[in-house]
Amino acid sequence: MYAYTDFDRQFVRARAAQFRDQLERNIAGTLSDDEFRPLRLQNGWYVQRHAPMLRVAVPYGVLSAKQLRQLAGIAREFDRGYGHFTTRQNLQYNWIPLDKSADVMDRLADVDMHGIQTSGNCIRNITSCAFAGVAPDEIVDPRPYAEVLRQWSTLHPEFAFLPRKFKIAISGATEDRAAIAWHDIGLQLKKNAAGDIGFQVLVGGGMGRTPIIGQVITEFLPWQQILVYIEAIVRVYNRYGRRDNLYKARIKILVKAEGQAFFDDVNKEFEQILALDEGGREHLIPQAELDRVAASFVVPAGVQALPGVDIFAGVQDIAYKRWLERNVHGHRLSGYRCVTLSLKRSGIAPGDATDAQMEGAAELSERFSQGEVRVSHDQNLVLPWVRESDLPALFEAARSNGFATPNIGLLTDMIACPGGDFCALANARSIPVAAAITERFEDLDEQYDIGDIDLHISGCINSCGHHHSGHIGILGVDKDGKEWYQISLGGSDGSTLSGGSVAGRVIGPSFAADEVPDVIESVVQTYRSQRSSAAERFIDTVRRIGLEPFKAPANAVRTLTGAAQ
Repeated sequence: MYAYTDFDRQFVRARAAQFRDQLERNIAGTLSDDEFRPLRLQNGWYVQRHAPMLRVAVPYGVLSAKQLRQLAGIAREFDRGYGHFTTRQNLQYNWIPLDKSADVMDRLADVDMHGIQTSGNCIRNITSCAFAGVAPDEIVDPRPYAEVLRQWSTLHPEFAFLPRKFKIAISGATEDRAAIAWHDIGLQLKKNAAGDIGFQVLVGGGMGRTPIIGQVITEFLPWQQILVYIEAIVRVYNRYGRRDNLYKARIKILVKAEGQAFFDDVNKEFEQILALDEGGREHLIPQAELDRVAASFVVPAGVQALPGVDIFAGVQDIAYKRWLERNVHGHRLSGYRCVTLSLKRSGIAPGDATDAQMEGAAELSERFSQGEVRVSHDQNLVLPWVRESDLPALFEAARSNGFATPNIGLLTDMIACPGGDFCALANARSIPVAAAITERFEDLDEQYDIGDIDLHISGCINSCGHHHSGHIGILGVDKDGKEWYQISLGGSDGSTLSGGSVAGRVIGPSFAADEVPDVIESVVQTYRSQRSSAAERFIDTVRRIGLEPFKAPANAVRTLTGAAQ
């Protein structure tokens, strides 16, 4: 992972000291709440429904054991003993008193962490594949490029007050595991016939009120030019993006409205930066700078290819076998595997981890994964450097820490935002709905029979739970002050299983919260009765037969909403 320099550490500590000064002036009354608000947001501090919420940046989802232990200590000493891992690979705390916020920022700075640009109308956390650098299908390791982008975009003076928040995702593998088409800018690393590295650049993707898939603006951009090209995109957006309407402020609306004219403006701006801007060509990435950053992303000392083994040979324990099938993944180095630590289990909100579990994950990473942990887009943790010979011991250790549920990719491995239990923007709660569905489908034999399903839950149209891209999507809506839930089917995040990115379609009028588990069960049972074989997956059945066969069974389970709509 990236090693902070003295400059990096000085930068983060100076930012923490600046925030402490701002907080003290706000508490003393010399800096008003309205003046303090944008300052705290720029450092990741929200005021939510019940208490302040801090979003901690985890660049492209990479954490060290030392950092994870610090996050655990903050959860225990300042919060209520847990944190929430998000779909943007960050960590959120929900109960830290604002008067303790500067102390927390100091604690984060001690381990090279912060909350800078995790909020506000700026370029947010750069996300990537949780298996970056170790995936067997990887073309180019995206981490060095993600780190260069992070450094370039952090406190960029031109892009501190964009029309709306701005999100970038980067993938370097054959399979898109970062949902790049659903981002304001999506970057796909490629190699051309000559072996040169470049980017396919997508622009204008996003969820929310108007789900739109990003469009390809250039098929192959030499990697040296990526900062300049993104600068051109964001400049055009900053110039023409809507600031008069919050719901039309994202770049996706501008791209959809302007079409080719937007593309032309970007390419013209790109050429002008290189030809006319003072120092414009200095934003071309030198090979030496990429090499400097890439030096942090080499194979850890002591890791080398080993003879591969059949990890299923002689396995009798059904729990261990299922864990190997679901939680253990391929690796580019022979003799190694990536392992997912599931944060989805009964009684706990998806993505939540207690302080003890964070410390447990840190210990597991030191014992089995070179002290490195990844946060996945699906709100789980990943150990990227596990020897195949260590898998039995890791399974036992993971099970004792509550991480070994063999449900990765199954119905209970759902994505969910915190929803109305915490978020001031939410229209409905997500956590109780997720809990009810998990309880309904707790039987692993049933989950295995159902097979691969992406179920995503959002508490409002802002789509933090990515409901649009779920094979089954659940959206909380408000009607006359009551919680209702829309159900959509057929969404895709762009992964191999799901196919090309597409938004799911709503199957009918919304349902009451108590009806949602019955609706999901009816949808699943319809799939089981309609699939062409046990091997046909849910998303393939939905695409083959369409939505109509699912609508009548779903509506048949209405008990509370039949007369209301």
